[in-house]
Amino acid sequence: MKNTHYIRILALSILLLLFGSCGNEKPVKAEKKVTVEEDPVTPVIDFSVVATHRHDSSAYTEGFLFYEGKLFESTGAASNVPGTRSTIGIADLKTGQLQVKTELDKNIYFGEGIQFFENKLYMLTYTNQTCFVFDTKKFNKINQFSYSNKEGWGMTSDGKHLIFSDGTCYLTYVTPQTFEVTKTLPVTENGYELVHLNELEYVKGFIYANVWLTNRIVKIDPASGKVVGSMDLGYLSDQAHRRYPNQHEMNGIAYDPSTGHLFVTGKMWAVVYELSLAL
Repeated sequence: MKNTHYIRILALSILLLLFGSCGNEKPVKAEKKVTVEEDPVTPVIDFSVVATHRHDSSAYTEGFLFYEGKLFESTGAASNVPGTRSTIGIADLKTGQLQVKTELDKNIYFGEGIQFFENKLYMLTYTNQTCFVFDTKKFNKINQFSYSNKEGWGMTSDGKHLIFSDGTCYLTYVTPQTFEVTKTLPVTENGYELVHLNELEYVKGFIYANVWLTNRIVKIDPASGKVVGSMDLGYLSDQAHRRYPNQHEMNGIAYDPSTGHLFVTGKMWAVVYELSLAL
């Protein structure tokens, strides 16, 4: 009986110790959720190819736009590419031929972006810091302006200003009547300057731009200068290269308001792609 009594006392003591230990135990804190911030990603613009058209594979495309239902194109005369010219013409999508309307002296000028404004046609030059103005009937030169940007690349319009790129991250806004600069817009993508903006197209309140030496077209909000969308046309560039191995980089965005489609091409491409996308 004595041993049994001791055993009962020992068991009771152990139980008291166990309950006392649990009662004094601190509550376990829940682990804090750690959130890892990812680098921002530019929204992707989905598109589909609705048609392919012929393009002059000798045309070193610099400007590309629709005017009064016709697709106009300007070209540059690259010193390292024999046979290239500085011209403005109408691109015939059925034959692929460029119907030249006017031409600059290729020994002096490298033709760049073009834009129509109030029955006049403006054309930039690459390094001459000169913009030529032509009438839209016979395409005779009627005026010219000088600008301080070291280079001229692509050009478009918001209906009030002419807007042109110069290879930097800046877009320059000028008055069509005097070519006076009204503002410069720095373009950024996810907080970083985006350089090499090339051929431009103003579409439904946004500026679309080729990024030189890439297969990207970016969508720019002119209110902020921020890139709000991006299109990767790499597989189209690969297709075009298989058609004509001597092609150069993608360049050329034309918006057809009658269909809402974008027409894109490149320097010395043999094809123009017609795209449908959510604008």
